[in-house]
Amino acid sequence: MGRETGRFGRTDRLRRPREFAAVNRRGWRTAGPAFVVLGAQRRAGEVRDPRVRLGITVSRKVGPAVVRNRVKRRVREWFRRSRAGLAPDLDLVVIARRPAAGLSGPEVGTMLSELLPRRSLAR
Repeated sequence: MGRETGRFGRTDRLRRPREFAAVNRRGWRTAGPAFVVLGAQRRAGEVRDPRVRLGITVSRKVGPAVVRNRVKRRVREWFRRSRAGLAPDLDLVVIARRPAAGLSGPEVGTMLSELLPRRSLAR
């Protein structure tokens, strides 16, 4: 459903702490001034759905709730627009840093797209 409508539903998210930990443990990591991106391919038996999933972490260091929520909305918008070009069975975790608070939507998209390594793009 999420792919067709552009929505960010439950199946598009990493929800459990162990899912975040699995990406951190076995995946790759790239960092920029405003974001850290972690990614990992899911193993065959983990999830039946081959879609790409996203987890977002924005700490209080980034700013007050209004700013943190704006950063998360912009990351989700980037994900909705670019997930078709990502490899299937990929789990991504985006960690926002303080400079992310001052970025516009297009700047967030550009920075995140630059941080993704080639192996995470669809083949």
